[in-house]
Amino acid sequence: MPSPAKKSNAAEVARDPLEQNPAFLSRDFHEPRVNLNDATVLITGGTGSFGYQFVRQIIEEYKPRRLIIFSRDELKQYEMAQVFPQDKYPFMRYFIGDVRNRERLEMAMRGVDYVIHAAALKHVPIAEYNPFECIQTNVMGAENVVTASIRAGVRRVVALSTDKAANPINLYGASKLAADKIFVAGNNMSGKNGTKFSVVRYGNVVGSRGSVVPFFRKLMDEGVDALPITDPRMTRFWITLDQGVNLVLSSMEMMRGGEIYVPKIPSMSMTDLAETIAPGMPHKIIGIRPGEKLHEIMVPEDDGRMTVELDDRYVILPSFNGFGPEPYLADGARMVAEEFSYASNTNPEMLDARGLQYLLATCFA
Repeated sequence: MPSPAKKSNAAEVARDPLEQNPAFLSRDFHEPRVNLNDATVLITGGTGSFGYQFVRQIIEEYKPRRLIIFSRDELKQYEMAQVFPQDKYPFMRYFIGDVRNRERLEMAMRGVDYVIHAAALKHVPIAEYNPFECIQTNVMGAENVVTASIRAGVRRVVALSTDKAANPINLYGASKLAADKIFVAGNNMSGKNGTKFSVVRYGNVVGSRGSVVPFFRKLMDEGVDALPITDPRMTRFWITLDQGVNLVLSSMEMMRGGEIYVPKIPSMSMTDLAETIAPGMPHKIIGIRPGEKLHEIMVPEDDGRMTVELDDRYVILPSFNGFGPEPYLADGARMVAEEFSYASNTNPEMLDARGLQYLLATCFA
């Protein structure tokens, strides 16, 4: 069960007027909003950081008929049930199962309206060392979710992806790219009036379990004399859990089927992040790990030809016959420029120390 992160003096920043920070920090991806009242929702891999935040927001905003947590770890389900007990939240359901098991998925999805697919093996070095296990969960699991959703008559499915799926150089990224392709192609298999599938793709989540911010704080608590930096030039995209959940809920409302939604989120260099977390602490350069990129990309140039831009996100459109950009353009979207790409090192929206402190304050207040 995720433990509360240690609070910092960043809380003082959160009390400052938002207009003192860059405008992009005010993006919340809240609109448009799918209506989940009286709906049955299932989330795979629901006991992770995203799942906890997703459940919190569903409880705050909606009155669902059922909210099903589908995951394979009974301890994590037990711990989550202590936070969201069924006697207090009678719509909660805890369903033990693995996305590798199609039959179990089909059983869990009976009567389900919406599915969020968050289950994945996500650790780059572990995926490199255990390639068969990574493929079974990330690729075959995606196929099982698509098949089970179609057979169960699910209305809409949104799959969580990663910036590492764009121009991948490691197995984790390649497996998530394959999963993205499976979900996009799922619309061909479901037919015009069947289940609709789309994907959301975003970068590192500020403060999530296993991310670099809690890792740096853990090292500081242990009394290290320097923070490890793989390469001083490295940059990454950053998003909060709240923004990630909002992105899923809003994309689920606007989706036609086959889109990959990419939020406009800020980037930051890892050295600046380390300096913000621990001002004045020395850095130890340890070198880039196998399968790790210097910079991440979320919209490669080759995908730019089928990408439209909204105020708060990019939408990579599928290359289906009959699926053009016109509906998005009619709603105010615009085609991106020729040779467009969206990468962490060329992102025009860069976080400084104050911006990161604001994000941390909103996460951990």
